[in-house]
Amino acid sequence: MGADHVLQPDADLIADLTRWRQARHRRPELSGAEHETARQVAQDLAATAPERLVTGLGGTGVAAVYQGTEPGPTLMIRCELDGLPIAETGTPAYRSEISGQGHLCGHDGHMAIVLGLARLLGRDRPRRGRAVVLFQPAEEDGAGALRVIADPAFAPLRPDLALALHNFPGLPLGAAVVEEGVAHCASRGLKIVLEGRTAHAAEPALGLSPGPVLARLIMDLPGLSKGNGPAEADFALLTVTHAALGAAAFGIAPGQAELWVTLRTRTDAGMAALVAATEAMVRRAAAAAGLTVALSDHDVFAHCENAPEAVALFHRAIAAAGIPRADFEAPMRASEDFGRFSALCPTALLRLGAGPACPNLHAPDYDFPDALIAPGLRLFAEAARDLLY
Repeated sequence: MGADHVLQPDADLIADLTRWRQARHRRPELSGAEHETARQVAQDLAATAPERLVTGLGGTGVAAVYQGTEPGPTLMIRCELDGLPIAETGTPAYRSEISGQGHLCGHDGHMAIVLGLARLLGRDRPRRGRAVVLFQPAEEDGAGALRVIADPAFAPLRPDLALALHNFPGLPLGAAVVEEGVAHCASRGLKIVLEGRTAHAAEPALGLSPGPVLARLIMDLPGLSKGNGPAEADFALLTVTHAALGAAAFGIAPGQAELWVTLRTRTDAGMAALVAATEAMVRRAAAAAGLTVALSDHDVFAHCENAPEAVALFHRAIAAAGIPRADFEAPMRASEDFGRFSALCPTALLRLGAGPACPNLHAPDYDFPDALIAPGLRLFAEAARDLLY
């Protein structure tokens, strides 16, 4: 453990980060379009005088590097830039000013925490190794982490260990949960387009309607689900999320249908098996009816794996910061694209309780609890002190 005097947040810093978070809450931007947010983050990171500031990572990502004077590991702390295409119905004084968009997952709060860490690192550089703070774009659609990793500008930043946190409504406010193994499920969207032949509604027999196959798939595909929850190794969940048949007209017998489904499994290996079973069922049904079919993947998330050494670092930070612990059955059904970094280095994603009264993530009245900024910052600061000071 490093010296006790470094990386100590004070009340003035927390108050400033709270104001910063609320300002960002007013201006949410969607995945891949976080231009204003990225400019503001880059401006504020530049004020901490990092050894290196990288912008445009994977599109709109921003990273800052704080270098030690002695050899050592690279620790990356990651947060997310994007909001959601959901209209905010909450009534805080700082509610969203952008119609139909909201910071309804808490990424504004995660950014404030990581910006706070950057300010502490700017005051007290690591003794050994280096710290990298990453503000990642496009987490909500699963594309951001892959784009960052594929960007040549990320190669010099490659971490030896990476940490992240996510607030979690329902858990006690400020309590932490992080355990080894699968933390978040794998998921992907599958778009199914069925093509037949349109006809006049007066003579439907002259066409080929995909309606019966669409109806059958809506009923049959969820039957591929397995298990009662992601704690089970063979857990699989298939959810129908959208369906459309033909044109919105009374004079046309339909010739096209579209079906969207979300596939979810405990692990990537389980996902491969579920994808194969799903695609086989769709192709059999289409072929039997004489339809053509096109399949495409969307919002693809790998499962998120917490490595023992990264979890151990978080556990020491929890103890050093005096953060209470909570119990929670892992993994979460929801996905997180932080799992992509597991292919590069040991990673861990911690859940930080947002309180039992907090609306659920993605709810239109959700708002990140500002009371989490201080404990979140202490957690990351203690982890950095442990590894780099």
